[in-house]
Amino acid sequence: MTDDPTANDDAGFSDLIGLEFTDIEEGYSRGELDVTDRLRNPHGVLHGAVAYAMADTGMGAALYPGLGADELCATIEIKISYLEAVSGGTLVCETTVTKRGRTVAYLESDVTVDGESVARATGSYSIFEP
Repeated sequence: MTDDPTANDDAGFSDLIGLEFTDIEEGYSRGELDVTDRLRNPHGVLHGAVAYAMADTGMGAALYPGLGADELCATIEIKISYLEAVSGGTLVCETTVTKRGRTVAYLESDVTVDGESVARATGSYSIFEP
């Protein structure tokens, strides 16, 4: 894989859920997503997998710009805590790389609606050369 995985293309996973990045730089990303009926579970609230996907994709987006030309990254694990049910609005996911070593990076994401945290995630990513 030589292309930036955060690049927006018609076949990208982010497109499936409507996730758009408004800021990507080394060590930081910010993505936004409007809650739609397609993203709600049978109880009328946002499906938890959507917030998880925002965090996972945001973590990759924050880490990728700092990788070397021959390096890739992959999720090792992510833990997410859902703090509040979401029925509508615009989700914002801000992610920061909090520690980067030679082969592992640690990241944190905060998912908010109207400035209020609705989910928080921490993750570890492997950094490797294929």
